[in-house]
Amino acid sequence: MSRKKRVIVLGAGMVGSVIAMDLAGESDLKVAAADVSRASLERFPAGGRVETIHADLSDPAEIARLAGDYDLAVGALPGRLGFAALKAVIEAGRDYCDISFMPENALDLDAQAREAGVTAFVDFGVAPGMSNLLVGRACAELDSVELVAVYVGGLPRVRTLPWQYKAPFSPSDVIEEYVRPARMIEAGEVVVKKALSDPEMIDFPGVGTLEAFNTDGLRSLLFTVKAKRMIEKTMRWPGHRELVEALRDAGFFREDEIDVGSQRIRPLDVTSALLFPKWKYGRDEEDITVMRIAVEGTRNGRKTGFEWNLTDCFDQATSYSSMARTTAFPAAVAARMILDGRLMRPGVIPPEEIGRDSRLTAAVLSELRRRGVAFRESGPEDIM
Repeated sequence: MSRKKRVIVLGAGMVGSVIAMDLAGESDLKVAAADVSRASLERFPAGGRVETIHADLSDPAEIARLAGDYDLAVGALPGRLGFAALKAVIEAGRDYCDISFMPENALDLDAQAREAGVTAFVDFGVAPGMSNLLVGRACAELDSVELVAVYVGGLPRVRTLPWQYKAPFSPSDVIEEYVRPARMIEAGEVVVKKALSDPEMIDFPGVGTLEAFNTDGLRSLLFTVKAKRMIEKTMRWPGHRELVEALRDAGFFREDEIDVGSQRIRPLDVTSALLFPKWKYGRDEEDITVMRIAVEGTRNGRKTGFEWNLTDCFDQATSYSSMARTTAFPAAVAARMILDGRLMRPGVIPPEEIGRDSRLTAAVLSELRRRGVAFRESGPEDIM
């Protein structure tokens, strides 16, 4: 009997726990989940198929030590920890699949991963993640690319004033989206715009009208895809953007310390303490995930376009949130494919590189459909 392959999931939050449970459903895998939060580790049934490890994952040395005992590590940590975790796993010589929305450029570690013979797939969630993969698939079919447009949003099914929003993943990463300057492509060149800028209304059948605004979600696409225009926008229920923009511009998201009476405090810490409890999903609250990826260009001298749409809902059978499902399942599928040898490519690999392979793309989409996450494709279509 062959030895079971060992996988460790770094981070057992809302998304990491779903990744671990999904992988634990494979009979030939032995799965562990590590987290500093004992409450997060209690998500897993006692005596179940997921081993739990209490560990401080803000310590890269601890990550390297843990990863060294496994065949593959999966990163599901907050973005601020993502780059250090990636580097630590590479230094441990272990393959990796990561969903962390790290502010740094993961491709900076590509040479180190190649030298170590490590396969590291990064940003393999929903967006970035499946958005990149499908953009890569469309671009592989085109001779030139005119437009890449990605719209994505995780929303509470029921709108509740005033925020009309709940955070389905790390709230600190949500605030980072509202603060981090948004990089886009205009006239073939990278331009930087303020987050939350250029609002527009988008109608989604079966969902309603949403408000989209610029965020810094194009990630590696900025460097791996040559397009004349490229945008990425986050969607929320109308009204939310205006509220968080007012907070941001008033300084509530500042990370530098200010004097308040006799104390030095960071405005972001106070804002987080007050705001995050209001953005937390209740036990029975349901969410939805909506996404649209549109790519336009030319093929054989004709203007052609591709489009994918996703509308996903909270799963009542498992109580998995939609954002957890749509983020966790792509990472779990990629992890499985690394272990099977189908995605063994030393280096730091963004999802669009997988999208360029039609067979691998079909395999990923098929596995997601089997888990109930289905992208609706239209295209190629001639554009007059």
